[in-house]
Amino acid sequence: MESPLLKLPGAVAADAPDQEIAAHYGEPTQEQRALEAGEAFVDRSNRGVVRVSGPDRLSWLHSLTSQHLQNLKPHEPTEALLLSPQGHVEHHMHLVDDGEAVWMHVEPGTAGPLVEFLDKMRFMLRVEVADVSDAYAVVTTGRDPEPGTLALPDVVGTAQIIEREELAKLPEAARPAGVWAYEALRIAAHRPRMGRDTDHRSIPHEMGWIEVAVHLNKGCYRGQETVARVHNLGRPPRRLVFLHLDGSVDRLPAHGDPVEIPGGRTVGFVGSAARHHELGPIALALVKRNVPVDAELLAGGVAAAQEVVVSPETGANAKINFRRQAAHRA
Repeated sequence: MESPLLKLPGAVAADAPDQEIAAHYGEPTQEQRALEAGEAFVDRSNRGVVRVSGPDRLSWLHSLTSQHLQNLKPHEPTEALLLSPQGHVEHHMHLVDDGEAVWMHVEPGTAGPLVEFLDKMRFMLRVEVADVSDAYAVVTTGRDPEPGTLALPDVVGTAQIIEREELAKLPEAARPAGVWAYEALRIAAHRPRMGRDTDHRSIPHEMGWIEVAVHLNKGCYRGQETVARVHNLGRPPRRLVFLHLDGSVDRLPAHGDPVEIPGGRTVGFVGSAARHHELGPIALALVKRNVPVDAELLAGGVAAAQEVVVSPETGANAKINFRRQAAHRA
């Protein structure tokens, strides 16, 4: 559903998968600075919003996902993963319970498949699952949320779930910033995005999601065997890296471009790339675990220096180099 904020003066639509919202409103660098300073908001209304209600909701989601949700308190945000039987990440969910229902926001275009899967898993339990994306939207703002607001920590400020009809009123209270601004700050915070920095083979340890979205001491759930094996034995096949790109090149590598080491051997792929107002051109990439941490790389033909996010020795002693406080884990 196209955002009404695309009608604002200067609004330029983003590329897929964010084509329904604005990339920027004419001043991308200034918008990024304003967002970082807490003086702007980002329309992220293309994200899916799912509501799970019913008295069995927390125990049911606890049994299906990677996170410990059994005793989740109202308005205590967290993150969770839905894994395949082989342990590959299928959905990354940001969620909060309001005392009556669990609300979660997910990547554009994924709410429908997620609801379809969850509906099949209800059996005789007292739960109801609904895709409410038509009625609710996600915005990220630097302002503190009002008491009782559906708010979750974000790479800057908080992500809030609001009624969709409220979107058009937001520019009256704060400056709009495009998704380019948000993405630059997300990449700088070393935070991977499902579908942009992952592929169909991605597992939680590769992405650093063990720190924020996986509880290692809970009961059985789909894909747990892979999580336990990697955590106990270590060394997943790939690892997430942050790239400082050559600023003398007038282009950014594209999503999916190969990452190569000297000699032309491909060792991974580029996920997200952006221009940061202080760091310059930056990117996230997924590379083979055995790539030396000091190796100079080529990302889509652009020279890049890497910064470790997920250690090559990830496992029981993994140190994940995220640049913001980890979300709550039960």
